[in-house]
Amino acid sequence: MQNLLKILLRYSNFLVFLALEVAAFLLIHFNNAYPRSSLLSTANDVVAWQHEQISEIRGYFSLRTQNEQLAQENAELRNRLALADSAQLEERMHYSDAKVVLLTTDKLNNYITINRGSKDGIRKGQGVRNGDGVVGIVRTVGRNYSVVLPLINTHMNLSCRFTKNDYIGTLQWDGKDPRFAQLADVAAHMVVNNGDTIVTSGLSPVFPEGVPVGIVESSVLKEGDSYYTIRVRLHTNFKRLKYVEVVQNPHQTELEELTNGLD
Repeated sequence: MQNLLKILLRYSNFLVFLALEVAAFLLIHFNNAYPRSSLLSTANDVVAWQHEQISEIRGYFSLRTQNEQLAQENAELRNRLALADSAQLEERMHYSDAKVVLLTTDKLNNYITINRGSKDGIRKGQGVRNGDGVVGIVRTVGRNYSVVLPLINTHMNLSCRFTKNDYIGTLQWDGKDPRFAQLADVAAHMVVNNGDTIVTSGLSPVFPEGVPVGIVESSVLKEGDSYYTIRVRLHTNFKRLKYVEVVQNPHQTELEELTNGLD
């Protein structure tokens, strides 16, 4: 104890100085707005970061619901546009949103299964699209699900036209790259350029005219050939396909019945 007292007495001046320094610091902190605001700002930054991380996690888990809502809104918007373009309500196209539940992209004859069936008004032969363009045509229908024949199926043919001059060709897939298809029946007298836009022709009741299909990636016309070899980059990314819209034409059955016996 005596040694402790001796040490305190020896360094008493320094200890008093240190105590005064601490007191001065505390007075500055509690009476000066800048240090106080600096500490509060740092704390607020930490809290904001924590909320941002929590918000991102919540957003990730709610993304599926948001995508489904967006698909519904897209279908409703397309229905309104179809109604605005139609003279009478019963003549307009109707669009039903659907979710892709099964999908293949690595086969010669790929298929897509969607979560809509006969109870939702889906029928064989109806067109299927998404926000980017054509997806395919409904092949088989169950009560709750339907199977779609996509553009990336070797049995699929689609009547298309060039937007620049309305020239018509037939889109087919060669079973290789799901990003591309081939446009056939384009005669040698046509002028084909890379970047030309290809859309649906409207010559069948499956799709209305002008639905995006793709753009010309390359074209080859060999000497002596009567038709081009044209490669089209498809607008639809089948490897990332999640939501689609089924095109329901109220006159499709009648139009098909009229043309069935003509071949």
